[in-house]
Amino acid sequence: MKLIVVESPAKAKTIKNFLGKEYEVIASKGHIRDLPKSRFGIKVDEEKRELTPEYSVAKENAATVKQIKELAKKAETIYIATDEDREGEAIGWHVGHAIAKVTKQDPETLPRIVFHEITKTAINAALEHPRQINMDQVNAQQTRRLLDRVVGYKLSPLLASKIQKGLSAGRVQSSTLKIVVDREREIKAFIPVEYWSIDTVFAPHIDANLIQYQGEKISKLTITNADDAKAIAATLEKEAFKVASIETKERKSSTPPPFMTSTLQQTASSKLGMSPKKTMMLAQTLYEGVKTPEGTSGVITYMRTDSLNMAKEAVEAARETIANTYGEQYLPKSPKSYLKKAKGAQEAHEAIRPTMLSFTPKVAAAYLKPDELKLYTLIYNRFLACQMKDAIFEQQAIIFKSESGEYKANGRKLIFDGFYKVLGSDDKDKLLPALEENQAIAMESIKPTQHFTEPPARFSEASLIKQLEAEGIGRPSTYAPTISTLQARNYITIEKRQIAPTEVAFTVIEMLEKHFTDIVDANFTANMEEVLDKIADEGYDWQKVLSDFYFPFIERVNEGKQSIVSLKLAQPLGRNCPECGSELLLRSGRYGKFIACSGFPKCKYTEQVAEDGETSEGPKVETTDEKCEKCGADMVIKNGRNGKFLACSNYPECKNTKSLEVESKESKVPCPECGGKLIYRQSRRGPFWGCENYPKCKFISKFEPTEKKCQVEGCDGTLARRTYRGKEVYECIKCKDRTPVEETE
Repeated sequence: MKLIVVESPAKAKTIKNFLGKEYEVIASKGHIRDLPKSRFGIKVDEEKRELTPEYSVAKENAATVKQIKELAKKAETIYIATDEDREGEAIGWHVGHAIAKVTKQDPETLPRIVFHEITKTAINAALEHPRQINMDQVNAQQTRRLLDRVVGYKLSPLLASKIQKGLSAGRVQSSTLKIVVDREREIKAFIPVEYWSIDTVFAPHIDANLIQYQGEKISKLTITNADDAKAIAATLEKEAFKVASIETKERKSSTPPPFMTSTLQQTASSKLGMSPKKTMMLAQTLYEGVKTPEGTSGVITYMRTDSLNMAKEAVEAARETIANTYGEQYLPKSPKSYLKKAKGAQEAHEAIRPTMLSFTPKVAAAYLKPDELKLYTLIYNRFLACQMKDAIFEQQAIIFKSESGEYKANGRKLIFDGFYKVLGSDDKDKLLPALEENQAIAMESIKPTQHFTEPPARFSEASLIKQLEAEGIGRPSTYAPTISTLQARNYITIEKRQIAPTEVAFTVIEMLEKHFTDIVDANFTANMEEVLDKIADEGYDWQKVLSDFYFPFIERVNEGKQSIVSLKLAQPLGRNCPECGSELLLRSGRYGKFIACSGFPKCKYTEQVAEDGETSEGPKVETTDEKCEKCGADMVIKNGRNGKFLACSNYPECKNTKSLEVESKESKVPCPECGGKLIYRQSRRGPFWGCENYPKCKFISKFEPTEKKCQVEGCDGTLARRTYRGKEVYECIKCKDRTPVEETE
């Protein structure tokens, strides 16, 4: 019997289907040996300046190890078939060590097989060409693991002791958090700048941009006030315009490269609305094996890759499929290759592609779950598209001139769709009418429009991954887990696809910036990734890398224990608790500052702190005319976790409370989705308009809808009237497009 050890049960099941009875396939279920969870787990030799990991088999993995050992006793050959990346190499090495007493074989000499796809052909080819464990890759992974353990176990307790319990730090995690915090700082510091555009339409319905006025080039921020804008518009409106020049050029839209991990996560987020975590879970399933007409098989190549390489056979199959399905006119003369890798790319994998082009999305629809099919279709079509011809456009530019002004109108026309035949295009032709040079052109309308510059946008998961990739922080396998960790630690929130740092994130980053600059420095983190590459590719001394980082770092941690001022220290306020008479203290918690009784935990009295961070002389209360039905005292309005509520002013003698009902209102406008009544409701997040037919109809809007419809092309949303930056506007509930009220009415 021959034994093959892989990582996941799904992969084991798929591979078993391809092989004969003489093979047994078992899964290690990930790491079977690792650093212990309950202690540091690294032995430090200060004299030799060496760090030695103290690996152990966790209790939850004991049964798996026992099962592998029992099969190993009977096996004539044991193949390590874990994933072909550094982590997979290390897992295979750990498997070898865990069963070494049974096999009596050096783990480094066990036959190691690798494959980029889980198909019968790939598995048989791998079995014919085994190699040994690559110890340089193992050592690179060990270095990463130990560095992360050092930072996590030594820095996290310091943060917890100086700020609050439950905080953590990490080499990649903290530098990623700093990127998010820095963006939020930019947003908070942003000061909007007023500017004006001269919106002009020439006959017949040609939108044009003013590019020059009285010899001065006009850029976005050239016109900064209403008086100048109105004066320019008044002058131009009186002048005669003619066609000064017509320019037509041919432009190509290049085919996109096949997917690698980062671009797959970004595209799945923007096109399918999938989180990186979900994308990788679905991709893992597609890689490890699903049902197909030929039986269970992996339908995409390995999904953790930063390579754009493609197997020659796969490219030839793609070209044949393109010619047969779409015609020779869509096929370039020679295959396209994309050899440029991401910054610091480490692995020699292929790009992510389908393993069987005969398993088309149409065929796959009968075998895959809906979300699996969406992601598979994305991967399949992108791979075909990368081997098709470029799309070709005719680019048009027309210049209109008068005595004082110069306008430019742009248009384009799709001449050849190329790869758009597969991927489709969101771009629509914007055709300009047939005009001649020196032809007089009439102005249909001209209107000065006020604008304000917008702050930089918050990161989405997709744009954050793009930033991490650009700065060389982390690797394909770390992007999704890093974001998930930040969210789990309450460092960030993700709402409507926007990532926002919490208050405690600012506190943590400020402390790290002051005392541990390198931990949050993107360049340091990226450079460390390059050092790990040197260990993996060139056999660089991994112990030197560890010691060069560890000893100076520990010195700073020890200094920080003494020198860093604790932010947990409570500040006396000079007021007494209204419940027990003990002194009130200003404290910092997970959700910011708050006032609490010094008699805690016996007394649990707390107060909120004003939004500006200032404390008050006492809890602010709003009086009402309502009386308490229990004791007759006045009811007052107080603030709680879920908003305002009514409470008896005779508290704590009387603890009667009531919800503060928002005045019930019914809109004159029916629900835009089902025609039912719209009711003004209250939730934890504030009041909103909701349909009476909830939960069948889930329409909600923060602002009361009107009967007006959005004029943006392709959007049929309903407009709601609201105040935005001091101006009355109509805002589309669906696409959020805003139009000043005076323009609509």
